[in-house]
Amino acid sequence: MTDLPSQLPPLRDVVNRHGLFASKALGQNFLFDEQLLDRIARVPGNLRGANVLEVGPGPGGLTRALLRAGANVTAIEMDKRCLPALAELSDAFPGQLTVIEGDATRIDPAALFDGPWHVAANLPYNVGTLLFTGWLSGQEWPPRWQSLTLMFQLEVAERIVARPGTDAYGRLAVLAQWRAGPVIAMKVHRSAFTPPPKVMSAIVHVEPAAMPAGVSARMLERVTEAAFGQRRKMLRQSLKGLPGALDVLEPLGIDPQRRAETLSVDEFVGIARALTA
Repeated sequence: MTDLPSQLPPLRDVVNRHGLFASKALGQNFLFDEQLLDRIARVPGNLRGANVLEVGPGPGGLTRALLRAGANVTAIEMDKRCLPALAELSDAFPGQLTVIEGDATRIDPAALFDGPWHVAANLPYNVGTLLFTGWLSGQEWPPRWQSLTLMFQLEVAERIVARPGTDAYGRLAVLAQWRAGPVIAMKVHRSAFTPPPKVMSAIVHVEPAAMPAGVSARMLERVTEAAFGQRRKMLRQSLKGLPGALDVLEPLGIDPQRRAETLSVDEFVGIARALTA
């Protein structure tokens, strides 16, 4: 890991000098603790020379840590106020940082990189789940991203890694787990942020796993959408609007009187596979 260039001032000073404040409308909360940021940047493993996509870098706290780790960072930022601070960071780490002004929900990462990339981001709370499910979707697998290291509200993180039969288990858990391995890498106290959010946060790390054969990703999405759309109802009721779904339950050994939150990820995959054929 390289040392922070001596000419680069503390992040808090940069924020004050540029008159930056965390925008509630953009879901921003700034992290200033350099040691904590370095810990987050180490979660994906060795990033030296690797391509990393960062969404919502703000004034560049995590960006600094990723650059110190030797990564080549492409950062997408829609807040114009933060661009001058990021430009200073780009000057301090020549050739390592590319800043794109824009909305990450409208930019295809595949158009930004020639090879594989990692994603590391303190995601804005208001678009975090949307971006996450987008990166997990699609029939193409394994994806071109090698890992996702993302900050979420703790409640969302727990939904991502939840097990069947728990209150947190739902559609997000199935979509995250059926062909990937999500884990909560670390929890982050609300006091670490400026301004402090009302809730705790957590870093979720995801690596692609083998995709089950014979399953349409779109069909799995349809099955989980129907099943959890009426999660308090039995499968015989929640799945009746999905053609053929009730017919495949008995051959799969799934009681139609069960509720969605009791089914394992493998059972959802089995239903989707039967309907894909």
